[in-house]
Amino acid sequence: MASREENTKRTDRVLRISQLDALELNKALEQLVWAQFTQCFHGFKPGLLAHFEPEVKALLWLFLWRFTIYSKNATVGQSVLNIQYKNDFSPKLRYQPPSKNQKLWYAVCTIGGTWLEERCYDLFRNRHLASFGKARQCVNIMVGLLKLGGLINFLIFLQRGKFATLTERLLGIRSVFCKPQNVREVGFEYMNRELLWHGFAEFLIFLLPLINIQKLKAKLSSWCIPLTGAPTSDNTLATSGKQCSLCGEWPTMPHTIGCEHIFCYYCVKSSFLFDMYFTCPKCGTEVQSLQPLKSGIEMSEVNAL
Repeated sequence: MASREENTKRTDRVLRISQLDALELNKALEQLVWAQFTQCFHGFKPGLLAHFEPEVKALLWLFLWRFTIYSKNATVGQSVLNIQYKNDFSPKLRYQPPSKNQKLWYAVCTIGGTWLEERCYDLFRNRHLASFGKARQCVNIMVGLLKLGGLINFLIFLQRGKFATLTERLLGIRSVFCKPQNVREVGFEYMNRELLWHGFAEFLIFLLPLINIQKLKAKLSSWCIPLTGAPTSDNTLATSGKQCSLCGEWPTMPHTIGCEHIFCYYCVKSSFLFDMYFTCPKCGTEVQSLQPLKSGIEMSEVNAL
């Protein structure tokens, strides 16, 4: 029996990160609701809700409290994470929801406390009530003490994992799972495979720009198709002058780089500006000097071949 009770406590215990996530989800929901509500008054006079903003917010949060904690024993963030409040003062081992008094006091402490803080700030900011210096000082001291209590409670929560807020500790309500959580076995094979391929892809993205693909292609072509001899006469220039060695079209403003192949001026110039170590894609010869084709070779001779 004792071991079974320990197992139920372990499975029903909510992680600290889950409780903190529920609080953050509640704050995000409040901001979203308030933003949607203010959009309804977008076409009205600016500052229409400024004088009654604390009261309007209190009514909205009271409406949310009625259909979340009061009826379902959980906030919106807790419902998303399969969490709900439990009456920690109950001696029974089974789940006991918070009593009606606990729910009402929860609304008073959260909604009423926030409304009172905002309204007091607005009142003391008024010039007509600026003379109440002692009352303002007392309110600031009370707010500071509450903040200090919330900090101490948060430190205790980080150690023990219960009562994420001071209100929960004072009212005796804590977070538990709606359904018992079973121990799950998580396989990491898929995650490891994704991490491996992701790292390999990042490595390729970093490495590929550093590789001169054109030069590598020329090297491979020179190895696979070895040249037969090394003709350097004007006839060989005319023979290879029918097409550019880069674009494969009729050479425009034909130029040579020191080998027997012909290039368009714009093709070879742009390639050389892009890569200082540009080599001929046909034979792998490095650029010695960019020179126009000799005038002795007429294009009519090339056509005749």
